[in-house]
This record gives sequence, C-alpha cells and structure tokens, in this order.
Amino acid sequence: MSTSSATEATGTQAKEPLARILLPKRGEPNDVRMLYLLEAKQNNNRPRWSNRTTVTVPAGAEVSFETYFNAFPAAYWRRWSQLESVVLSVEVEGSATLSFYRSKEDGQRISIAHHDVETGHHEFELPLRNFEDGGLLWFDVSASADTTLRNAAWCAPHAPKPQTLPDGTEYPVQPRKVAVGIPTFNRPTDAVAALDALRSDPFVDDVIEYVLMPDQGNQHPADEPGYAEAVAHFGERFREFRQGNLGGSGGYSRIMFEAIENTDAPYILYMDDDIAIEPDSVYRALQVARFAARPFVVGGEMLNLQERSQLRTTGERVNRADFMWGAAEHAVYDHDFAKYPLRAIGDAQSHLDPKKYDSRALHRRVDVEYNGWWMCLFPRVIAGTIGQPLPLFIKWDDTEYSLRAAANGFPTVTWPGAAIWHMAWADKDDAIDWQAYFHLRNRLIVAALYHEGDVKGITKSIFKSSLKHTMCMEYSTMAIQLEAMKDFLAGPDQLFDILETSLPRIAKIRQNYSDAVILPSASDLPAPTGAPGVPRKNVGGRLGKVKKLPWAAKAALHLLKKEDPAHHTAPQLNLTPEEARWFTLARVDSATVSTAGGTGVAFRKRDRDLARDLVKQTRELLGEIEENFDGLKAQYRAALPELTSRDSWREVFDAQ
Repeated sequence: MSTSSATEATGTQAKEPLARILLPKRGEPNDVRMLYLLEAKQNNNRPRWSNRTTVTVPAGAEVSFETYFNAFPAAYWRRWSQLESVVLSVEVEGSATLSFYRSKEDGQRISIAHHDVETGHHEFELPLRNFEDGGLLWFDVSASADTTLRNAAWCAPHAPKPQTLPDGTEYPVQPRKVAVGIPTFNRPTDAVAALDALRSDPFVDDVIEYVLMPDQGNQHPADEPGYAEAVAHFGERFREFRQGNLGGSGGYSRIMFEAIENTDAPYILYMDDDIAIEPDSVYRALQVARFAARPFVVGGEMLNLQERSQLRTTGERVNRADFMWGAAEHAVYDHDFAKYPLRAIGDAQSHLDPKKYDSRALHRRVDVEYNGWWMCLFPRVIAGTIGQPLPLFIKWDDTEYSLRAAANGFPTVTWPGAAIWHMAWADKDDAIDWQAYFHLRNRLIVAALYHEGDVKGITKSIFKSSLKHTMCMEYSTMAIQLEAMKDFLAGPDQLFDILETSLPRIAKIRQNYSDAVILPSASDLPAPTGAPGVPRKNVGGRLGKVKKLPWAAKAALHLLKKEDPAHHTAPQLNLTPEEARWFTLARVDSATVSTAGGTGVAFRKRDRDLARDLVKQTRELLGEIEENFDGLKAQYRAALPELTSRDSWREVFDAQ
C-alpha cells in the first residue's frame, strides 16, 4: 500500500476498535464541542446527533474530526504499538466524500485520499509509516445529501499479539478487561458521579471487570443518593473498602493490593474521584496497553475541569538539576482547543513572531517520565513485578512509581485522546498549605532513591523557595517544611508508622501561624490602609528580571526593619492569589490574600524575628541533608523492597 493513500478495504479488516469517533454529550457548550468535531463556517445547517456515536451531516455541510478526542495519535501508535496500520470503520447512510489527512510533527497538513461513499459499511486502511517524530490522522466529511455516520471507529487490522518483557521473554495476550480503582475521601457526590459515568456507556461498561473503591473519609458515598443504584448496576463487580485516611498513596495502594491479591484483572486503572470522565478514555487506555509492543504504564492526559476546552499538560519529566517536576521536551501547557484547534498552526509570518501562539506543538510526540494518577493504567505484569506504591500519603507517589517502573524496563507514556477533566494545579493552594509538607518530604525521599547528581542543586532550590515564602509571610509553610526535612532525615523506617499521623501533626503546627488561618472574607477586617509605591503588577518580557532588581533591593531593606504592629490590626492590602507575589508582599507588613478557590482569605502579618529564626533553621537542616545525603540514599534504597511489598501493606490494611 502506498504511504500517500487510504485504501478502502474489500473485506472486513477491522478486528478490534481502538478508539471510537465520539460526538459531544447533549448540552455541551460550543468550546467543549470543539474537542469532538469542527463545523465548517460556511455550513447553512448544522450537523445533528441523538447519541454519541451517530451524526447526521446535512446536504452541503462539512465537518472535520481533526479534534482532540477524534484525531488518531498516529505517532504514538507508531512508536509504542504493534501496529503498522490502522483501519477506519464506519457505517454510512446517504452520500458523502470522506477526505483523509495526516499531519507532520510541525502540524503541516498532508492530504492522503478522498473517497466518495454511499450507504453501506466502509473500511479504510491507513499506514503508520510517516509518523516517526509526530503527527495525527483524521478525516473530514463533505455531505452530497443528508448523510448519517454510525459507529465510526479507529480499529486494529489484527488482534493483539504477545508482548516482549524487559528480560526478552514473551508475555501472552491479555483479555480486554480492566479493574477501575477510585479512592475517595469525603467527596461522596463526586464518587457517585464517577460510578455513574462508568456505567453510562454500555460499550465501556462491558470491559470493566471490577470497580474498586477505598473509602477513607467520614462522609461516605454509601450515604449519597444514587449510590445504591450504581452499586446494583455493577453487582459483584463492585467492591468497597472502608479504611482510615491513608492519603492518595494509601488509597491507590489498596486498589493495587486488592486487584493483585483478590482479582484476576489483567489491567488496573487508577482514577481520582474529583473528576469528570470521558468514559471512552477507559477503553482507549486499555486498548493501548493490549496492543503495546511491550508493557508500559499508560497515562491519561488532564483537561481543565474549570476551562473544559483546555488541556493542562501533554507530559512531564523530573528535572535532574534540582529534582523537581517540569515539562517534558516539546510539552505544552494550558492549551485551549476552543481558541487554537489542532489546525491552527499559523503561517510563515506568524512563526517569526515569538508572541504568536499556535497548535504546532500539539502534533509533536512527547516522551514523558511519569504521569499523574488522576488517570493511569498499569498492566498487571508491571504491578506484579515492581510492587506497591510507596507509603508517601500524597505527592510524588505517582512520580516515584514511574521512575521505579522505568528502572525495571517499563516506561510511562502519556497518551493523547485518553483524558479526564480535573481541577488544574493553578487553582489550588497546595504549594503553601498543609500539602507543602508532603511536597518537600516526599521530593527528598524520591530524590534519595533516584537522584545521582549533586544534592546541592536540590538544597539550593529548596532554600530559594524558602526565601520566597519568607518574603510572602508564609511562615506556616516554612514551619511544616522544617518538619518535612526532619522526617526525611529520620530515615525510611518510620514511613509506615507516620502514614496516618503526619497530617494531624502538621495541621496542629499550622494552627500557630496567622497565614494558615482562613477567614470568611476580607470584609470581616478593617479596610486596607494602603501601601503607596508598592508594585502589584508583574513585569514580564525580556527585561523583566532586570526591572525587578530595584524592587528586590527595596524589599531587602524593608525586611530588615522591625514590623509596624499597627498594620497587624488592619491589612495594608487586599490581594488576589495572582497579586500575592514576593515583590509586593515583601514591601508590606500585612495583607490579606484570597485562597485559590476564592472561599476565604488569609491575613498575613510580617514578623521579622520569626522569619529570621525560620530561615536559620532551614539553612541548618539543609546543611545536615547535604552532609548526610549519601548515607540517606543508601538507607532509602535498601528499604525500598520492604516499603513497596504487599506484605508490608497487608499489615497496614489489616490494622484498619
């Protein structure tokens, strides 16, 4: 077959669907509909659909499936799968032209073929040769008469074949079944909504062998309306586990433990409870895993729950200089498909302007190092080989698991078109609230396990961050980060012991600091007294850092002075989270700062002597970490097998 053609098959070539062509749910706004199909501006009549797999295109109208959920991520299938081609299968009623296209890694569109189709079942086989670095496949529809398309899907031309394990042995083909695990903590409404979403699509429901739900809170899904109906639907496939609050790692570890010990599920899919689900993503991740050339962790992408046409990120890695999360090469953040659909790749003139943005990068394959557990699928063979998650409560457990999997020959791949909607990180305060303890402690633990560079890159990064917390009057954050460093220095033997007790201990420490106390509103305090001359707007661009130098100098002078107690009665400024930057807060003695969710404010008050003491303790503990890091690395690495064993976790679960 030519590399520039889409051949219509004479017989049934499609063996198994890989991804169905989907229509939006009823009632979705236009920006979300653009994740599924694009309507030509010249259309006099709009396409219509009564279900998610059938669409009628009026005579003379055109639609394109060059969209997030319906374009085929050919570069990923070429790189990671057993397939050399893919088949589009579609049932047609009417008369239309199907036009097939592919893109290059820079988004340039290449026409493949045009086929006039009449009523009947049609299949078209397309090669996957031209996608080494990136590229998508898709098709457009131009209707000659009113034309209905049903049950369109990207399909495999053959059944899955055995896979090759890291040691070179063969791993047999696994059934098309998955255990879906959803840990929940005091989100009963969200948990029931997740169960409803999983049972809403019979096609997806058919591949779900088990639904596993650890309930770690005191507000139970079982008390929520709709729970009984959802559980009745799944019947013996549904299993709930009541346990104490062991955090995300405890919830997910329970899912993996139960799936391995008490089911025969060949695949285990993690999903958060506070999400909106595109059900077909479950099926897509499962098929990716089954048709993989070798087993790997299949990560789902995150769409923004508050801006639902926005893709949060296409992939991440760990920066080895400071051992901190960061973008993978060629990755994209916060891409809005409603503003920049996949075809919005600019032109030669716009490419010369660094201020111009387009969608070219979305066509490039991104190779990642880990995937968040908002949606992540594990072949059973990986879980059986490398063990359970670390007992980290929350943060870095997902990163560590992928790093451990990679060390055992199992990479992680973040897969386009398989996604959930989740609250974006920017809409949370987790870098400064109680979670800051886990951010830092667990970062150090995972670094001890996998970092091979100079530890001073890590400690320098931590100290720089601590100085920013000082300038922003985030003393509670600094205080619990001191606890994080102490607990890291205490070694791995106590990790299981403090799994349930760390959060209450940290919460108690935070009560001693005003910046951790959330008031209902700034209106509950006296009106702000003002701070003339204090900058409140960020300076960006090429000269941004230079322009901030005088601000830094003035901030340093202010921080050396004793604070004015008068400003601790009435705030000088009321700030939004976006305005609460170091160059503003370091020039005042008090300010209210709204929470990221807009539910209240923290009244921050500068305390020079407290800040000095916190910085001094930070510097001392970082010095201790530098001095003992090699020994700590040896301790944590030696303890890893026990920390991740099912027997160790069994003791934890049996004690619940």
